[in-house]
Amino acid sequence: MNVQPFKTIGIGVAFSPNLKANIYEASRLAGYFDATLVLIHVGQETPEKREEIDRLMQGCQGSSTPYYLEFRSGDPVAVILEVAAKQKVDLLILGAIQREGLLRYYVGSIARKITRKATCSVLLLINPSVERIACRHIVVNGLEDPKTQQTISTSFYVAQKLGVTKISIAEEIRQQEIAVQVNDHVSLRKANIIKDRLRLREGSRIKKIVEDLPTSLTADIEVHSQPIFGTRGYSIGHYAQVVRADLLVMNAPSELSFWDRFFPHDIEHILSELPTDVLIIQ
Repeated sequence: MNVQPFKTIGIGVAFSPNLKANIYEASRLAGYFDATLVLIHVGQETPEKREEIDRLMQGCQGSSTPYYLEFRSGDPVAVILEVAAKQKVDLLILGAIQREGLLRYYVGSIARKITRKATCSVLLLINPSVERIACRHIVVNGLEDPKTQQTISTSFYVAQKLGVTKISIAEEIRQQEIAVQVNDHVSLRKANIIKDRLRLREGSRIKKIVEDLPTSLTADIEVHSQPIFGTRGYSIGHYAQVVRADLLVMNAPSELSFWDRFFPHDIEHILSELPTDVLIIQ
């Protein structure tokens, strides 16, 4: 794993009521990760805009954080992706929108398009705050995938930097793997035996990944392994919500196939209704 996966953090800033909170959150994270901050505004540069952003940056906790301002007009999705690539952003922060006044959040159309196309990791914030809200519990996907080891490693890195004390690794197991139709006590017993075997298999795989991590990453963190059965994306999102996780960490989706354009896959379930802040590792 890269010793410092997030060297440059980017955030799109708009002159909205959340401007101060977004800048404070981004500046704090840049400080924790010892990263440079790139603030991207889609629109024409004016002295007033630059002065306002500089004033907020100087007033927040991470006032010593090195930062750059990028003003550029154009399509928001294209501009943010172009600037992120130009500045070699490793982590792009995007805001989510509260839906219909309920405590449910979804990714707006611009952020959703950026999330799908970004070549860097993306952090989706549902409730940016001027005052820090401590992150204590991270849920990370542990599904069997080539990207998962890197995702788990990065989760422990983030946990150490943010002072997180607990990580739950959720292994999503497709219901199809049970392959038993339950219609009596015999088939129920058979299904339960298969589930137990799958739990043992997945638990052993995750244990091996964690044991191979440097002790500097795993020290002082309680690790919990939780196999869950159901639809990928939806199941882990529901689990993160039930255990009241502060952050959900997911693999970035692989390149979409033709059918993925019509049928939702794991990350789309998450984007449609965010259970908490979500970090997607590229």
